[in-house]
Amino acid sequence: MDFQSFSLEPRIQRGVQAVGHTIPTPIQVQAIPLVLSGRDVMGLAQTGTGKTAAFMLPILQRLHRGPRRRVRALIVAPTRELAEQIYQAGIELGRFTSVKGVTVYGGVSKIPQVKALKRGVEIVVACPGRLLDLIGDGVIDLSGVEVLVLDEADRMCDMGFLPDIRRILKHLPQKRQTLFFSATMPDEIRKLSSSILHNPATIQIGQIAPVETVSHALYPVHQSQKKRFLLALLSGPCTGRTLVFARTKYRARNLARDLEKRGINAIALQGNMSQNQRQRAIDGFRSGKFDILAATDIAARGIDVAHISHVINFDMPDTVDAYTHRIGRTGRAEALGEALTLAIQEDDEMVDKIEKVLGEPIQRRRLEGFNYGNLVPAERFQTGSRPGANGRSNGGQQQRRRRPQNRRR
Repeated sequence: MDFQSFSLEPRIQRGVQAVGHTIPTPIQVQAIPLVLSGRDVMGLAQTGTGKTAAFMLPILQRLHRGPRRRVRALIVAPTRELAEQIYQAGIELGRFTSVKGVTVYGGVSKIPQVKALKRGVEIVVACPGRLLDLIGDGVIDLSGVEVLVLDEADRMCDMGFLPDIRRILKHLPQKRQTLFFSATMPDEIRKLSSSILHNPATIQIGQIAPVETVSHALYPVHQSQKKRFLLALLSGPCTGRTLVFARTKYRARNLARDLEKRGINAIALQGNMSQNQRQRAIDGFRSGKFDILAATDIAARGIDVAHISHVINFDMPDTVDAYTHRIGRTGRAEALGEALTLAIQEDDEMVDKIEKVLGEPIQRRRLEGFNYGNLVPAERFQTGSRPGANGRSNGGQQQRRRRPQNRRR
């Protein structure tokens, strides 16, 4: 099957060809015909499987006919970075059409957003807070919205946006098409979807778990060893573009600073940064100026950077869903990736929960040459050796795929 099978308008098909899409992903194969038919859709698929094009292409198909310069499609996303990613995808896929759009989010001036809305757009990609601000200012009219998309809906619940979403819904027409896309399905989203989706088609691609192209490993360490251990990892096994997750803004900032002092091209991405600073960090990571991005969970939502070879959990995430989203930053578009977790003894309960979702134990690894001293009990390296891709146990030893050497300073 190819994109020609969807019978998209020729100018949209030209956009698909221009961005190099040839074979649709499984979520696109199932979702696009349903969305084109006008059905409400609940789409469940892991991060990095092509969900954006699955809803953007049918939206462009709908909008190339009908009234112009009025808001007809509203896409709500939890973070500025994801909103920009969706907007850019719309620009690229719709480059040969006359459909106009705007991103709406906080942390930047309202003035350009207001000007774009006054000029007239068909698509608004928005974060909830700024969208409600503009509704309150009377500068955006949502009464003509034909399609509502909630992307990464589970993240919006995690970030406390559910009350804002309910407020936004009051400004939308009852008669509309509603699309939910999510990697996980917490109870809050299940309840919300049942209240606003009308007879939805449900699509689930694989299990609601990390993608299969990602291998997982735990490195048992003591809390006091973490920074020294991270440096050893980045000097040895992790030689590709690497995303390091920390629990707090303070820790992400300090990790990036400490790595930079040791000659590693690193930068932080955390919520206290201005939008321009955040964008410079992401652009620098994407371009290869920075090899390491130290980020918090919230700041990293919506990062779409190709060829991230490793995700390192410097701190264990608080939930299994958060683990799934972190790991979804690597192994994108069926590429291989590695998820490495620095696990202290207090993390054992969360490790058990993650292993239940994965359906198998996570391999424990010992980093060769690292001085653990007497701080890590030997049995922590022997528990739950994870089978390799060939079905045989790796015996807890380090597996390393060859990758081009990274540009460390």
